[in-house]
Amino acid sequence: MHLLRFLALLFALIGILAGCAVAVALLVLALRFWPVLLIFALAISLFGWLLKRIGIRITSRR
Repeated sequence: MHLLRFLALLFALIGILAGCAVAVALLVLALRFWPVLLIFALAISLFGWLLKRIGIRITSRR
């Protein structure tokens, strides 16, 4: 049972590290090639517009 828990936590850690590596790589790519940064900004604004149109509100209050 301890081995199974260890393997699950190891895969979770590897997944978190891989996600962080992808985020850093996308940030470097966006800063290196400014059209990618523009595409990110347009995608985020389009996503926000769609959420507002559907009526979903995302707040930071608990």
